[in-house]
Amino acid sequence: MSRRELVVLGSASQTPTRHRNHNGYLLRFDTDGVLFDPGEGTQRQMMYAGATASELTHLCVTHFHGDHSLGLAGIIQRLSLDGVAHPVRCHYPASGQEYFDRLRHSTSFHERAELVPLPITKPGPLGGALSAYPLEHRIDCFGYRYTEPDGTRMLPDALAAAGVQGPAVRKLQADGVFETADGVVRLEDVSVPRRGQVVAFVMDTRLCAGAFACAQQADLLIAESTFRADDADLAYRYGHLTSTDAGRLAAESGARELLLTHFSQRYPYDEADRFRDEAAKVFDGEIHVARDLDVVPLPPRR
Repeated sequence: MSRRELVVLGSASQTPTRHRNHNGYLLRFDTDGVLFDPGEGTQRQMMYAGATASELTHLCVTHFHGDHSLGLAGIIQRLSLDGVAHPVRCHYPASGQEYFDRLRHSTSFHERAELVPLPITKPGPLGGALSAYPLEHRIDCFGYRYTEPDGTRMLPDALAAAGVQGPAVRKLQADGVFETADGVVRLEDVSVPRRGQVVAFVMDTRLCAGAFACAQQADLLIAESTFRADDADLAYRYGHLTSTDAGRLAAESGARELLLTHFSQRYPYDEADRFRDEAAKVFDGEIHVARDLDVVPLPPRR
């Protein structure tokens, strides 16, 4: 059965805490398993979440600060240990190639899995459903956008009226036309356009054009919310968003739902809902405050 959901493997920034692991986010989208920013401890969090290395098809690193990448070594070795049979594509900023190489070969292991390194030299499509967008941090950093192709939604009443049913529906979808005893039925006569779902992943950054482009019309926007509004000066100085910034990013981009994450350890765990309250002042869509091992389903199609 296909799943479309975001699994929060970790939600802390900089250092893990008693309640929050380093970053780690698994997007399950039908047959794709996209692991974003595996920080330290991601391997263990995956076991707690019931996730396996064999479901990973892509590894995506926004930038090479430790809380976003120290778990790469374990994940890469786990692919081989578990004998993952399919290629796993790995995207990361090209300027961090030396860090990627160090993490990949940090210890001795028998490399059996096929890891396909695909360093990002410029923003744009990465092949398949993924695209990269430049963010504004202290080192090179990219946001990721996962876009399902647009399709069509069949109209049962129109199909019945046209006399198209069973295997004929699949043939009509494939060919665009189907000939019945009463004449030719065109796909557009019995369907309506269906917009593909979009997931946007925006980590360490100030508000910038790339962040807004990445988040545009996203069904689910995962956005860092390192600081609360009172610490806006700190956020800007270190290249981060506040909860209010994340809310603004979602609102002005037309996102449907917002997941706040990447929280500084300076804030008590039991005050996490204050991040939601601040974001809600500028964004009226549904807001999730990430907690480790949360599973957030993609919102239903409109």
